[in-house]
Amino acid sequence: MTQQVPSTEPELAGVRNFRDVGGLPTVDGRRLRHGVLFRSGHLAHATDEDTAFLASLGLHTVFDFRNAADQRLEGPDVALPGVRNVNLPLSDPADGAEFWTMVRDGNLDQLRSVLDDGKAAGRMVASYRAMVRERTAEHSRVLHALAEDSVPALMHCAAGKDRAGLSVAVTLLAVGVEREAVLDDYLKSNATHRRYRVHRNGDSASAYSPEVMELLSPLFDARAEYLSAAFETVEETWGDVDTYLEKGLRLAPRTRERLRERMVE
Repeated sequence: MTQQVPSTEPELAGVRNFRDVGGLPTVDGRRLRHGVLFRSGHLAHATDEDTAFLASLGLHTVFDFRNAADQRLEGPDVALPGVRNVNLPLSDPADGAEFWTMVRDGNLDQLRSVLDDGKAAGRMVASYRAMVRERTAEHSRVLHALAEDSVPALMHCAAGKDRAGLSVAVTLLAVGVEREAVLDDYLKSNATHRRYRVHRNGDSASAYSPEVMELLSPLFDARAEYLSAAFETVEETWGDVDTYLEKGLRLAPRTRERLRERMVE
């Protein structure tokens, strides 16, 4: 039996962007169950109190979508007793390594060269499109695991907005959550208390100047255009969501129904 979580969002000291996505409306007038699907940023810096709270949720599986480079930077997730940890990297460790080094270390002129004039947002749109096209095996594995036995589940990446955000969105679409509600949940990652803390090297006065932060903002925002690009890629590639789920993610109708039974009340 899943745990009923508090109606108020907990204040976790070392885990950003945590929330239960329960309560979202489905297209057939039902609701996603509370206490079956959670999302967050990484768990590497969870305090003892955070860990105790997470352990109280009765989680079956934690899906970690970070790659090896992310894990080296932030550390491994805290251990939660009795919880299965599944690492499914949704980005290649070598993909953009030079770019992200520039984000952390680059001076203003360098950042302008790679991020100004819409280039940062364009990179994010391209990333979302690529995850839809190229990570069908990983998303298929998640949905099949949820349908079989893996709830309650927590999905996270580093910030909890892109790789986890898209994976949560795919899951919500699979169980019939209204698309507008999927987008609304995704955009909640922009709340000040949920946002990823940007890490920059160098003198704080210059490293975090207003212009630098403005240049970086597209990388650390959850923007409707990013998730919309993912949805557009589904439709451009497979025609519609149902075909994407059945052909792209190999989700048979009976498996999809089991998924709904587990997650929708």
